Amino acid sequence: MKKLNNIAVLTSGGDAPGMNAAVRAVVRTGIYHQLNVFGVMYGYRGILKNEIFPMESKSVANIIQRGGTILKTARCKEFYEYEGRKKAYENLKKHNIDGLIVIGGDGSFNGAQKFSQEFDIPCIGLPGTIDKDIAGTDSTIGFDTAVNTAIEAIDKIRDTADAHDRLFVIEVMGRDAGYIALHSGIATGAEHIMVPERKTELNDIIEELQANERRKKLVNLIVVAEGDETGGANEVARRIKESCPQLDTRVCILGHIQRGGSPSCTDRILASRMGYAAVDALLEGIHNVMIGIVNDKIHYTPLDKAVKAKQEIDPEWFKIVKILAS
Repeated sequence: MKKLNNIAVLTSGGDAPGMNAAVRAVVRTGIYHQLNVFGVMYGYRGILKNEIFPMESKSVANIIQRGGTILKTARCKEFYEYEGRKKAYENLKKHNIDGLIVIGGDGSFNGAQKFSQEFDIPCIGLPGTIDKDIAGTDSTIGFDTAVNTAIEAIDKIRDTADAHDRLFVIEVMGRDAGYIALHSGIATGAEHIMVPERKTELNDIIEELQANERRKKLVNLIVVAEGDETGGANEVARRIKESCPQLDTRVCILGHIQRGGSPSCTDRILASRMGYAAVDALLEGIHNVMIGIVNDKIHYTPLDKAVKAKQEIDPEWFKIVKILAS
């Protein structure tokens, strides 16, 4: 097995609370094992632009509690092409880097998988995405914080909904996955939850709203993932207003506040364990896998499986929503 001497870490794709905790864990674990650790600014774009710099233990001091990512993140179309990946490889070799840790989502892992297949740079992926849409781990870095941010906002919205007897349609993030909507909706007692993974008949919801009105239940919350096939909160509200003009219907789109903020304890611990495990995997000669945690144990998923597979939402969750909201 080739001796590991120099490793690099980058953050890619959308930012997620806890990425800094993961970077910190990678740097300090690498230094503990007498490795030279390099940071890459702006994800894959930073490799292409040779924005690669050595990191020390003090480089990651006082960042575990910070949201965002000190390494920044960016999209990089050039890395999609072979010539771009070749240029990235040449820049990494200038620094004698022989291991790369990528913190990001499935798109970032797709790039890492191709890159590792084409060149002799072993890659390890850490799932950093608020959407929790990657199979092979019970949770992803940033999900817990994003859900708690949404819960805090929805709780406040319910207060004003109750004060005015209003129906609120609240849109949360989740273009392809509805976990934020599902968890925040259940935790805040939402009457209806709409997610991309499950077709929702809006006419059924309208009928229930009309029945609720007849029994004087005027306060209702509908939590919608942005990727729901109906078209998001504005479209849901528009159709409800057409059928139920007597209801005082309002829309609130939570947007990017779900990405920011200080990471929760859960995300800090998750990111720290994963960052430590990523360096450990490289040292053990385990390459081209995503680090996950399943049943509180470190779990390895080949990058190609992490790219292709998605978490599936158990239908039991929707049964719970219906019963508890009745």
